[in-house]
Amino acid sequence: MMKPAIRYVLACVVVLGGVRDSAAHEVRPGLLELRETSADTYSSLWKKPAGGETEIQIAPMIPDGCTMSSSDPQLPTPRAFVLRGVLRCEGGIQGKRLAINGIESTVTDVIVRIEWLDGRKWTTIIHPSQPWVQVAATQSRVVVIGNFVVEGIRHILFGADHMLFVLGLLLIVKNRWMLLKTITAFTVAHSITLAIATLGYANAPMVLLNAGIALSILFLGPEIVRSWRGETSFTIQHPWVVAFAFGLLHGFGFASALTSAGLPRAELPLALLSFNVGVEIGQVSFVALVLLLERSFRVLEVRWPRFAETLPGYTVGSLGAFWTIQRVVTLLGATR
Repeated sequence: MMKPAIRYVLACVVVLGGVRDSAAHEVRPGLLELRETSADTYSSLWKKPAGGETEIQIAPMIPDGCTMSSSDPQLPTPRAFVLRGVLRCEGGIQGKRLAINGIESTVTDVIVRIEWLDGRKWTTIIHPSQPWVQVAATQSRVVVIGNFVVEGIRHILFGADHMLFVLGLLLIVKNRWMLLKTITAFTVAHSITLAIATLGYANAPMVLLNAGIALSILFLGPEIVRSWRGETSFTIQHPWVVAFAFGLLHGFGFASALTSAGLPRAELPLALLSFNVGVEIGQVSFVALVLLLERSFRVLEVRWPRFAETLPGYTVGSLGAFWTIQRVVTLLGATR
């Protein structure tokens, strides 16, 4: 059973991250796509994520030696702001530096796709830690897989609501075997809906989905308190069932990172597999960190104040309630 000291420390860590990123609960990437239409000329498509509580202020910078002409004004859609244009680069785009202005102050990534007339394709991801990339003429499939694995890891680690839900499960589960079943059920469930949504067989409205994910966190708050009081419930006895049910919901949230970018259907299977591997690596790493900290504090015999016993459960419930209210208000505003 996880001791109160560990619960207190881990709750504080996740709460600090959750408060900081509460306005950016879904880390959805942008998309910059260039398709060669003639020598040194490319049709341009820029998609900036939309639909959250705050607008993300990022934009691509025109490479040196290139000129851009927009064919239409920026068009808002439910999930993105879209801008199309024509990019002309003397000597081609190879070797040029593509940069995203303003990305350094966000947790948003931008997928970059370039397609040449001779059939060559080049895909990479620009992260806030390095807001630019150098365009190469060729690219191996291993590099593409690595890019999306990293994107999956970043998505789960920067998704404060998903991490808080996993922490809530850890606070309820009493033994390692049940923990393995619970985490496995959550993994299987969100992998199912991640695949279904990414491949286009089903989808969920973003504002409704975000409210549901927040509600799943709120649901765990009282269950954590019941488990500490020695009470029981269906969730406490069968946490893996609850993890599976809510995991289906969270899978749609994970899928938003790929579906909102608008990748071509032919490239989705590889991106989906790689992204899901990254999500699992991030999730398993978080669970492993929790267990290692639990063991470390037990070995060191660290003593914490008594109020630490109840703080994490109330924190999960309180943040779940805050996000639920926040996102329901957003949902009601979107329906007007």
